[in-house]
Amino acid sequence: MYEFLKYEVRDAMTADPIAIGPNARLREVEEIFENHDFNGVPVVDDQRHLLGILTKFDLLKAFSLDAHALAPHYDTIMEQPAEAVMTRDPVSVEPRLPLSRLLQKLVEMRTKSLPVVENGLLIGIVARQDVLKALRRATIQHEIPLHQDSPS
Repeated sequence: MYEFLKYEVRDAMTADPIAIGPNARLREVEEIFENHDFNGVPVVDDQRHLLGILTKFDLLKAFSLDAHALAPHYDTIMEQPAEAVMTRDPVSVEPRLPLSRLLQKLVEMRTKSLPVVENGLLIGIVARQDVLKALRRATIQHEIPLHQDSPS
């Protein structure tokens, strides 16, 4: 378990993740969610500066109505650009953040994943399952003997 304390976000993240531009239609985002079983996708500009994140929750919010609104047609909503419903200025983490601190952040925020940003550019995404894999890897590495006897 002590091995885990040495890990950083960059050791567990998915590098160069799928991302969308701010003008991507919600229909495209829904397809990404279905094809990849994602809960969110980063929104970036042409240089990969992180602009926001669009989650399944954001997608659902696009369909919420107030008491005075007429219900727009499904296709009308799905033609909206990502920037219309994305979460702007999302919480992100740096690649050198200790994984133990990321674990605490994920638990406190009750979030499933966070974008990894370096110098304002999206370089990765790190999810709960990545942290769980790192914990498992640290345990397995701890159980492997440092020196194995060589065969005689």
